[in-house]
This record gives sequence, structure tokens and C-alpha cells, in this order.
Amino acid sequence: MKIAVFETEEWEHAACLSLQPEHAISCTRDALNKATVQAYADAEIVSPFVNSKLGADVLAQLPRLKFIATRSTGYDHIDLAYCAAHGIAVSNVPDYGDATVAEHTFALLLAVARNLVDAVEHTRRGNFSQSGLRGIELHGKVLGVIGTGRIGRRVIAIANGFGMKVLAFDTNPDFTHALEMGVEHMDLGNVLARSDIVTLHVPSTPATAGLISDAQFAVMKRGAIMINTARGNVIDTAALVRALADGKIRGAGLDVLPQEPLIREEAEIFRGPASTEYDLKALVANHVLLRFPNVIVTPHIAYNTEDAVRRIIETTLGNIRAFGRGQPQNTVSR
Repeated sequence: MKIAVFETEEWEHAACLSLQPEHAISCTRDALNKATVQAYADAEIVSPFVNSKLGADVLAQLPRLKFIATRSTGYDHIDLAYCAAHGIAVSNVPDYGDATVAEHTFALLLAVARNLVDAVEHTRRGNFSQSGLRGIELHGKVLGVIGTGRIGRRVIAIANGFGMKVLAFDTNPDFTHALEMGVEHMDLGNVLARSDIVTLHVPSTPATAGLISDAQFAVMKRGAIMINTARGNVIDTAALVRALADGKIRGAGLDVLPQEPLIREEAEIFRGPASTEYDLKALVANHVLLRFPNVIVTPHIAYNTEDAVRRIIETTLGNIRAFGRGQPQNTVSR
């Protein structure tokens, strides 16, 4: 089969060559999108990463496509309805980065709680004054975990190590796990109202879009901290700006923002067709967030460790081989 692998680094290209000679492999650093798809019109299998956009307009230009092996856990960049209607199977990488993302969650939390970015900037300028750098400790604080899947559970385990009290919200709570880990499950409003720190670990779905907005910030403790390593659209960015400006939120640690590709390359706004709609208000809110001294933003790197990215490619190659044998694994559907 003809396979096109997108958004690859050089070492990934070398790993993908292990699929030869059974398959013909083409690797590129480019994302798969409207601008690049025509060069791969004969592909039977594609393997995108999160910056590729596999909407119906792109997928329609891949008439021979049989299988998508996304190198990510999330698949909101793929039009699953189109795939289902056209017999295109989709697999993901369900559990490559549980520890990796959970650890980054606490890296962000500690950085916000202890003013680490400001402290480092001070000392690099030769300023060893402690003024304005007093932080808070995590021991004894209440951590609200929104979403208790694989990553959420890792976060809970780490929180227990810090001596934190954990509250959790999940639409399908596992009370056996909660009992084992000393976690109290309750509704979203109560978790938000009682937590000193809130951390988000839910997928991007229509139900989770804007999950945290003005109403949710209103019930949170004054001086709480918000951490998001899930998906950018789970938080209403403008509402977060308002909560920060009002002093309701002490600070935030964000690895994800809505419309991240446009933040990286804003000229893309002017490259698309005139009818393309962008949430310019959200883009402005993102830029405002970047300027808050009590907000730390990292460029969607929670997953990005040497250990995790190797697990990603190994699982992806396994997904492709399994599909080739007629035994697809790690399949997803809408």
C-alpha cells in the first residue's frame, strides 16, 4: 500500500522505513491540509499528527484512502463522519503519554505556584531580591481533577505524593479507583467551588467545548489556579482573561490554546478563502493571556518527551501493520 506520513522528524522517517518493502512510504515535514493534499492523492494510508486538518474537503481529495493512523490520542482534527460514510478506518495512539502529560501538568502548576519564571528572569538579570516572588505550597491544597481517564489518574497519583486532597469530576466516574486513591467524586460545580487548583484532562468534544466559562469561573475560589494540558477549546479564553483581570484567578498554566496553528502563523488567516471564518476574539484573548505575568503558556509540549514520541511511532507502526493484516487495532469512531 502507498503510505504518506506527515509532520515527521528525520528519526521518524527512518523508523517508518521498517514498513518496506510491504508498503511504499513517503514522509514529509508538511502537515496534511488543503494546501498539501493534492501531492498525495494516491495515498491508501495516511499518518497525520495534530497540526494536520483532515476535514471532508481534504479527505475528498484522497479517493484511494482506506486507513488513517493518527499519531495522537485526540482525533478532533479528523472528520470521523466522513470516514464512516466512506469506509475509511481510523486508529489513534491511546496511551503513549499518560505519565508525560501528567508530569507536565505539575511542571506548570509548580511554575505558577512558585513564580518560577519570574524568579529565573530576576536572577538572570543579576537581581537576587525575593520581592514579589512569594509562592504557595501544594501540600494540603485541594486539587480538582476534571476528567479521570488515564492522564487524570496519573495526576491523582502525583497529587497524592504531594499530600494534596483530590476532588474529581467525570461523566463516568470509577468509584473503585476513587476509593483506592482517596478521591472524592462530585459534580463539576462542587469541584470548582472547593478546589484551590483545577486541572483539566478531558477530550475535545462538542460537550466539552467551553466547559469552563464565566459561570464556572464565578463559582471558583478567589485565588485559585487553573491548569490546562487537555485541549484549548475546553476553556473559554475570553472568560479566563476576565477572571485573571478581576483577580478571581491567581494564575494559570496552559499548554494548549484554541486555534494554536493560527497563533504560530497568523498570516494563515489571510491565505484562506474569503469565506473562511476565524474566531478573532479568541485570537486576541490568546495574545492577552501571553502578556499576563501570572500566566505561563507552553507550546503544546506536554506530550513531547523522548520516551513518549518513541511510543507514539511504535504504536502507529503497529496500527498500520495490524490494518495491513486485516486486524485493525486502536480504532476510533464518532
